[in-house]
Amino acid sequence: MITWRRLAEDDFPLLISWLEQPHVARWWNHETSPDAVERDFGSAVRRAEPAEVLLAHLDGTPVGLLQYCRLADYPEYVKELAPLAEVPAEAMTIDYLIGDPQLVGQGLGPRMIRSALRSIWHDHPRASCVLVPVVAANRASWRALEKAGLLRIASGDLEPDNPVDDPAHHLYRIDRP
Repeated sequence: MITWRRLAEDDFPLLISWLEQPHVARWWNHETSPDAVERDFGSAVRRAEPAEVLLAHLDGTPVGLLQYCRLADYPEYVKELAPLAEVPAEAMTIDYLIGDPQLVGQGLGPRMIRSALRSIWHDHPRASCVLVPVVAANRASWRALEKAGLLRIASGDLEPDNPVDDPAHHLYRIDRP
């Protein structure tokens, strides 16, 4: 069973170890010094920004990370997505990772995404849909979204998180059931 709890500063060493894993570092492109992780995740941990960052636990063991937010809280991102598709006022987005490389390819990604969607629908009753842009080259990520029930609604260029990536992205959507 997957459960969630908010990321805490005490979790930063675990997060650093995950961000340093090659399968995570390839797509997340974060500095992994303690200061950099504090800079990138600390404000969400302290609830000084609207994004929520959660640890996924499988049978009590931390296995991954999920970030989610209301897109309208990040208007510059809405502007970037708008040429690809309409962004409803109450749309949410997610980003996720599986920390342990031995858990990749075992169906955990779609399970985490489905669990996260249930939490979003429950905790954010005004959320109309979830939109998720993913780098086109990150096949594992977009396949996990598809297996979790999201549909590809557009493809186009977006600024990649990792400068080594091509700007080609797919945009996935799922509407509130």
